Parts: sequence; C-alpha cells; structure tokens
Amino acid sequence: MKVSIAWIFTALLILIYSCQNQPYQQGEILYNNFCASCHMEDGSGLKGNIPPLAGADYLKINPLSAACIINKGLEGEIVVNDTLYNQPMAGIPQLSEFEITNVMNYINHAWGNDFGLIKLQDVRKELQNCD
Repeated sequence: MKVSIAWIFTALLILIYSCQNQPYQQGEILYNNFCASCHMEDGSGLKGNIPPLAGADYLKINPLSAACIINKGLEGEIVVNDTLYNQPMAGIPQLSEFEITNVMNYINHAWGNDFGLIKLQDVRKELQNCD
C-alpha cells in the first residue's frame, strides 16, 4: 500500500507542477489550431494585413472586445499599435464561451503580454451584446 500512495503522491506533484508551468494550455492549443495560421504562432501577425496580438494596444485597451471578434469575426477597420488594418476576419462560432475565455487568457499572457485575467462570466456577458 505504501508504494501505491507514493506513486499517487508523485503523480499529483507532477500534475500540479505541469499545470503551474502552463496555466493556459487549452487556450494555447485552441490558439494554435484556430488563430496561429493568421496571427502567427508568436502573435506577430502579418505586417500590414493581420494585426499582431503580441503587445497589441487594442487588446490592452479593449480587453473584452476579443470575445465578439473571436466568435463573430471582424469586418472593417481596426487600429492596432498605430497601424490601420482592414482585412476581414472570420469568426469561430464553434468555440464555446469557455474555450473563448481560455484563448483570450492565453493571448493576454503569451509573448510578454500582461493584459490581465478574463473571467468566464465577463465573456458570457460580452457575447450576449455582440452585434
């Protein structure tokens, strides 16, 4: 029995350690599957065509706006880091509000971003107000 308890304890420590090192792992996976092909794996975007997410002043100033953009897409002009972008972005309506929250929190903490924690209830409320 002592061996079993030791293995369980070790497995729990490994699990806790891995979660602390990658707190937004689901968000990162979803980002890589749905967003990285345009916004790039490093969040740099495509200069002049696709806005960056790394260091994006737009996200820092408008932290919840990404919820509707991820869900519904974006048409029209957007200014990010003093650069005008006017490339349409398709929405990803198949993502749940929980998954959108995870993607947003990954983006808010990746690539040196420190844009704060987004709460599920705030994303839920924002999604109800999307046009």
